Amino acid sequence: MTVLSERPSEVLTQVVAADVERVRRARRAPRRRHALVLGGLAVLTFTLFCVHLLLGGYTFTAPDAVRIILGDGIGRPTAEFIMMESKLPRALTAVGVGACFGIGGAVFQTTLRNPLASPDIIGISTGASTAAVLALLTFGLRGDAVALASAAGAVATALLVRWVAGGLGGYRLVLVGVGVAAALVSVTQYLFTRAAVWDVQLALRWITGSLSDADWQKVQVLALALVVLLPLVWWASRDLRVNELGEDAAVGLGVPRRRPDLLMLVAVLLVAAGVAGAGPVAFLAFLSAPIARGLNKGRTSIAGAALVGACILLAADHVGANYIGDVTMPAGIITGAVGAPFLLWLMARGATGRSPR
Repeated sequence: MTVLSERPSEVLTQVVAADVERVRRARRAPRRRHALVLGGLAVLTFTLFCVHLLLGGYTFTAPDAVRIILGDGIGRPTAEFIMMESKLPRALTAVGVGACFGIGGAVFQTTLRNPLASPDIIGISTGASTAAVLALLTFGLRGDAVALASAAGAVATALLVRWVAGGLGGYRLVLVGVGVAAALVSVTQYLFTRAAVWDVQLALRWITGSLSDADWQKVQVLALALVVLLPLVWWASRDLRVNELGEDAAVGLGVPRRRPDLLMLVAVLLVAAGVAGAGPVAFLAFLSAPIARGLNKGRTSIAGAALVGACILLAADHVGANYIGDVTMPAGIITGAVGAPFLLWLMARGATGRSPR
């Protein structure tokens, strides 16, 4: 009776206000969910980082670790050396490399609209490792020169795959990438047959992916790469949700045609930085984005993928270094053992919540 007694314009205003509030609540819910996911992943990353520092073959108490990191010292030079020259740079490298691979995987899989289009599936990581092995075994390079060769290999492989595939999206690019990766693997194996045993031992790191030789120089390079490239990712990914609709639809909605290419190039550089830091860690980029998307109820989260990548690599490196019998297992073998069944499950399921082309 109250509604009927009101004027039609007032009833219409109330109905519109109720609809606006309903839309606002619907838009706030995903944002709250995303914030909760990022907060939870940040806490998990910090927890795994502390576990990596405090536990393992040489244990520390939390107060001792804080005093060593702050430079106060605890009167035990061996413990201080292990913390500052082994554990801390190794954990920081794991976080940086995991973030690089996680962001790279999220950008590739979202832009190409294909959960299989990960840098470690379409040959970019393989290209980086092949270039590094070529620099090591053929040209006798060492240190930063090998890392630069690895980055150049990643970029060259991405350009080759893009040129042969002829466009973004679809299974054509994935198939071209798999073919290029197979060819690069054969090149690497040929180089191994022509190298000395000692050189092969050095080159194996660039095949398996390991944090065993992490140092402060690698930490600085990764930090510089993230400082330079993360703002570019943020700027170029503003239209990522529109790009998920497809190249033609995105162009029709006003997205510059070359912006996805720029975003992919930045992602390639991040993956190259990750490979230069720890080698081609198997399936790390492939795993991170789907896990982050699943936690965020099917919505892409680049920041979430970066944190998931850091968590996976911290856990894999700690488990491989401390809990696999009497051997030190490279992190890439652990992630490969986890990623291969995930790939088979993904192929059997057909998609991760969205339809691949």
